[in-house]
Amino acid sequence: MTKNRRQFLQSTTAAGLASGIAFSAEPSNVSLKEGDTILFQGDSITDAGRDKKHQKANDGRSLGRGYPHQIAGGLLRDHAALGLKIHNRGISGNKVPDLDNRWQADCLELTPAVLSILIGVNDIWHKLNGRYDGTAETYRDGFAALLKRTREALPDTRFVVCEPFVLKCGAVLQGEWFPDFDTRRAYAKEVADKAGAIWVPFQSMFDEAVAAGTKPEYWAHDGVHPSVAGHALMAKTWRETVGI
Repeated sequence: MTKNRRQFLQSTTAAGLASGIAFSAEPSNVSLKEGDTILFQGDSITDAGRDKKHQKANDGRSLGRGYPHQIAGGLLRDHAALGLKIHNRGISGNKVPDLDNRWQADCLELTPAVLSILIGVNDIWHKLNGRYDGTAETYRDGFAALLKRTREALPDTRFVVCEPFVLKCGAVLQGEWFPDFDTRRAYAKEVADKAGAIWVPFQSMFDEAVAAGTKPEYWAHDGVHPSVAGHALMAKTWRETVGI
């Protein structure tokens, strides 16, 4: 283990992972009530290999093996008396239009008290691959319309919008991701702010983790899909930022 990596890992243990806390000095402190539903939505990063034949709440197979599973485990442990229902409905390959097409069944009918969305990587990746022609503005406007539709149907739902992220390795070194991807991240923040959503700054989190001395591949081998460590860092930052 290199000195820089050892120092980084020691600092995360001693200081509660400063790279996660720094983004939200004032946690949102979302209040949970008995029987609340928490829903994670997105693409393959959220999907994380979940078994779509099992759609039950709190089921290890339906939660996948990524950050939703880790968050769910902690919440179910810490709030055992509340009878929370936690779902993962992320689907690999999804873009904003795909979420919109399945939103009634995979979101609105679940009536989540907390809705967490991470979407945006495929909206540019598929464009780079010639499989989609949506622009950054298409992403912004579609995302805003999706949240507006959700707010009208579920006025009491608390939104959590997670920052789309990439690490500069693997697939991200192939193709012209920038500055288009940065524009899309900025649009995601704009949409989140206008919707009154909690913003979870995953890109900033990973940027600081790399700056502390770890290689990008440590967190996401292909630059997009997190490693075990990457998902753990996301789960920790999500809980600290959301405040539950």
